[in-house]
Amino acid sequence: MSGDCWALVPVKPRGLCKSRLAGPLAADSRLSLVRSMLERALAALQSSAVIDRIAVVSPERDTVPSDILVLADPGGGLNAALEAGRLALLEQGVRELVVLPADLPLVTAEDIDELVRRGRRGGFALATDAAGTGTNALYVTPPTPFHFQFGPGSRFLHMQEAARLGLGAELLRTRGLEFDVDGPSDLHQLMARDELRYRSLPLRAPDGAPAAATPLAADAVGR
Repeated sequence: MSGDCWALVPVKPRGLCKSRLAGPLAADSRLSLVRSMLERALAALQSSAVIDRIAVVSPERDTVPSDILVLADPGGGLNAALEAGRLALLEQGVRELVVLPADLPLVTAEDIDELVRRGRRGGFALATDAAGTGTNALYVTPPTPFHFQFGPGSRFLHMQEAARLGLGAELLRTRGLEFDVDGPSDLHQLMARDELRYRSLPLRAPDGAPAAATPLAADAVGR
């Protein structure tokens, strides 16, 4: 299968990402966080032993390196973007596909390798979120007309879709794949971890004024 295992990373326009963090983080800090998490996800994919190529589906390239394919987002939401990406990669000869959101700040190459290993058993694997109800990563074989179901209760809906297609589904929980950043509580958990790029984000006080914090240094944005 060498050469045809792709990863697809969906990203909204950067200025629209993580709006739920508008309270604790100013716009420039949210942008730094989004770019840092995306960089972490791309680095993990590039270090993976099983991923051959990477594509980002997004309305803009922004900081995505020039050697990574950026596919146009047709609009219509996340599932529409992923379906457009799946169809575009079929033209590239993709046989295996990992869908990896860009808001997994602790993801590692080992997490991705394990997801693919599990998925190859029966054609489908799903990594849940911390609550066990959502989907934080998927492995699927793109020639199969899999309908993406990201949104509330997506774990159940994706497992149902795999069953409809007769795929042998595998569930996976790892530290790096189950932790995503959606709201302020996730942000505080992330900043409590011993990683400079995250713990130095400048938080705002409840009244919107800057709180005492170390500004996000240039070398803290994933470099």
